[in-house]
Amino acid sequence: MLSSQVIKTTEELLRPILEPKNLELVDVEYVKEGKNWFLRVYIDKPGGVDITECGEVSEELSEKLDNTDPIKEAYFLEVSSPGVERPLKTQEDFKNNVNNNIFVKLYEPIEGEKEYEGILKSFDNDLLTIEYKEKTRKKQVELPYDKIAKARLAVMF
Repeated sequence: MLSSQVIKTTEELLRPILEPKNLELVDVEYVKEGKNWFLRVYIDKPGGVDITECGEVSEELSEKLDNTDPIKEAYFLEVSSPGVERPLKTQEDFKNNVNNNIFVKLYEPIEGEKEYEGILKSFDNDLLTIEYKEKTRKKQVELPYDKIAKARLAVMF
């Protein structure tokens, strides 16, 4: 089965598990690493998720996957928190992370750069404004949402 179909089916099976627990689905990955396949589910909630919640979701999802059997090959199921460098996938993710430090990778260069890391100052009308440092000066750049290949929260040291 195609990886995208596995992800879509997994997302559909997860909704009724996550909603009553007030958990958010951050991401689903179905990837091959070496000889093994991994189905990875990342969940979150304000204040973070704990190992007990991950275990409960894993058990319930595992049961549903066994019943519907969308994946023919052997695989490992992993349910975890996205961690501190959580991916930003939706417009809602960006709106919820204004004033946080983020890392953005673009499909094509803007102002000569394909990567930016800085404070997300705003997200309006599909446009991100990021404040970043270039040497000792603070600068701002506006990035169209549809030009973003990948984005995540970034830890500042």
